[in-house]
Formats: sequence, C-alpha cells, structure tokens
Amino acid sequence: MNSSIESIAGAQQEMRTNFANGSLGVLVSGLAWLVASCVAYSVGTTQAIWSLLIGGALIYPVSLLLTKAIGRSGGYSKGNILGGLAQEGTFFMLLAIPLAVVMSLQHHEWFFQGMLLIIGGRYLTFQTLYGRKYYWVLGALLAFTGFSLFFLKADAFASALSGSLIELGFGAYIHRQWRNENRQY
Repeated sequence: MNSSIESIAGAQQEMRTNFANGSLGVLVSGLAWLVASCVAYSVGTTQAIWSLLIGGALIYPVSLLLTKAIGRSGGYSKGNILGGLAQEGTFFMLLAIPLAVVMSLQHHEWFFQGMLLIIGGRYLTFQTLYGRKYYWVLGALLAFTGFSLFFLKADAFASALSGSLIELGFGAYIHRQWRNENRQY
C-alpha cells in the first residue's frame, strides 16, 4: 500500500513540476471568461457564448506555450498514472459542454452558469492530479457561483465576469504558491 501512495505522490509531483501546479491554465481560462464578459457587455450574449467556446478551445495550447516559456515541459511521462485522469477529465468536460449550449437555447445567460458548474466539476479532479486541496475550493466556488447566479437570474455579463474574477484570482494564487515551492523560477 505504501508504494501506491508513493507512486501517486510521485505522479502528482511530476504534474506540479511540469505544469506549474496548473496555474497558467487557470489564468488563461480566466482571461477567456474575461473576454466573454466584455463581449457580453459590449456586443451581445450570443457572441459572448462563441467567445467563451473559442477561448476555451485555446486554453490548453496557450497555457502550454506559457508553461514552456517559463521553462516547464508541459507534459508527463508515459508511466505517470495520473495522465489518464487528465485526459478523461478533459473528455468529460467536452461531452458536458453541449448541455450548456442546450441550456442557452432557453436563456443565453444559462450557458455561462452551466459552464461554471461544468468547469467547477472539472477542477475538483485537479486535486487528485496536482495534490493541492485549493482545487477543491476553486471547483466548489465556481459551482456555487453558477447555482447562485442562476437563482439570482444574473445576466450573461455578470455570470462571465464572475467566472473570470474567480479564475484570475485563484490562478494568481496558485502561481504564487508554485513559485514559492520552486523559488529558483
């Protein structure tokens, strides 16, 4: 049993080291939400939905470029037992996005509230990937915010801005934590 715990801890350490605790992905996601909120405010909700979908598709490639720019590999070894979880979580999220799209057919703002729930659920698995409990807090906060905004009948701008502020704040915190753990960077 001890070797399993050590191998999980080692796999998490590799993920933390190679992906800067996942901080850059959270920051890029927060920027995608920010763009969507600006589009919702200045152009319209349909365009904001497309902005978040397109921005969301760019999160991984942009965060990977940024991760490599700070000297991290942005990858994991073939033997990393958590690699499958990272891929499975992504596929689950992609399969859930059509639910938010269908919700938007009733009310456009529901897309953003649904996405807060979907993204929040995805972040819950990041605690297992990175071994950092703040991902539980981030996931729960996004989900709670999505539910709250739904019941408050918040508009698309407020919903997207909320997602942005939460992710940008947590992304900055997570990156600072990573830098403190890796003072040489």
